[in-house]
Amino acid sequence: MLNPGTTLAPAGGPGLDCFRVLGPWSAIAGFAPFLLLLGAIAILPLLTRTSGWWGRQSSKWMLALACGLAGISFHHAVAGDSARLLETLLDYLAFITLLASLYVVSGGIHISGAFSGLPWLNTAFLALGAILANVMGTTGASMVLIRPLLHANRRRRHKVHVVVFFIFVVSNTGGLLTPLGDPPLYLGFLKGVPFTWTLGLLPQWALMQAMLLSVFHFVDEIVFHREELEIKHALAEDLRLAERPLHVEGWVNVGLLLGILAVVVSAGQLLLPLLHARYGEPLAQALCKLAQILVLGLITFVALWRRRSPAGSVPFRRNHFSFEPLGEVAALFLGIFGAMLPALDLVQAHAASLPLERPWQLFWASGLLSSFLDNAPTYLTFASLAAAKAGLAGSSLGALAEGSPMLLKAVACGSVFMGANTYIGNGPNFMVKAIAEHSGLEMPSFLAYMGWSAAVLLPLLLIETLVFFR
Repeated sequence: MLNPGTTLAPAGGPGLDCFRVLGPWSAIAGFAPFLLLLGAIAILPLLTRTSGWWGRQSSKWMLALACGLAGISFHHAVAGDSARLLETLLDYLAFITLLASLYVVSGGIHISGAFSGLPWLNTAFLALGAILANVMGTTGASMVLIRPLLHANRRRRHKVHVVVFFIFVVSNTGGLLTPLGDPPLYLGFLKGVPFTWTLGLLPQWALMQAMLLSVFHFVDEIVFHREELEIKHALAEDLRLAERPLHVEGWVNVGLLLGILAVVVSAGQLLLPLLHARYGEPLAQALCKLAQILVLGLITFVALWRRRSPAGSVPFRRNHFSFEPLGEVAALFLGIFGAMLPALDLVQAHAASLPLERPWQLFWASGLLSSFLDNAPTYLTFASLAAAKAGLAGSSLGALAEGSPMLLKAVACGSVFMGANTYIGNGPNFMVKAIAEHSGLEMPSFLAYMGWSAAVLLPLLLIETLVFFR
């Protein structure tokens, strides 16, 4: 979820020592801000008396700020670690700057052509997204492809499942094969895992994509054949009358999108090592994040400036671009970043005492926490724990990748796959939901979405466990 510069506090740091000695009631209080925010996201939209209030963006900002400040206050009262608070602020700014740059730049790219909501085309769209997620990241692939997919299915009356499976495939599970695909994998690369090591996850990736795409195609065929006959004919006519198989408007923004990817890669591979050699890790991490924030902010400014020009504004208008989805995500994740501070501290403080030694245990432990907490530090927590259990140094995960690869594979797959279990499990999830709702589609509530993930993902995750992680 976080920008690739995210780091994890050392397992033996003084702040974590304070959290290890907390009593049960204090530990519950530490989780309270995050659980309160999670409950608000899940319940308030469903209640008649609160749904209107929750629908206002100002209400989300107020509640998110309150829960975020409560989590920050608890962390500071227990650990007194001001440096961690500054690090969390930089994490949030880096995260939202990356998300905003991708959202704004992709808003100026309009893809059209022979698209229609036919089941085989929808399945091909998701398969393409699963591949692109490894090249441009789950966030980049999601922002570029969600609008064309919504447009292709504009005539379909029942299309919620299409967006839900898009989140499953493109926004999460598809980005498993390269460090660029998902932030936890990039963090592993920065901690010593070879860049090509994730290609060894191809069997796990291929099985998950094959199962998800097969289930989706089966469901979409059933829904499609229940639709009215005239809608089927209209979709077929859309495909027949399309003048071009593929047309992209906004090639300047395509260049800006490549620039964003270049910034993310070069920051981790070039800038961070140089800064680390000169200033040490903490300051190097902070300076690297600040550099990313400034450069990505500049790219976003260029995209917004182009939006004001006659030629540059056309793709934005055709995409029905609005800042409302971005504002909603910025508000909620501001609260999440602050509220999850003490929750993550407590998890990290007690991780070593957990009976997690076998691959299937690490797969489910890292995955279930990644469903609700940030999957980047969760990955590092359990990867470092796995290294310690294997008698290896946790500071460099390269030793774990070489000495006990199955343990690291379990943590990587759990963190990436199970980020799809909730709307807050990975950054693109809520953004895709917000874009779909802004287009007029009524998406499932937080709990209803979890019903989808329980029905679809849990059986597939059990199969992955039996095949790879027993």
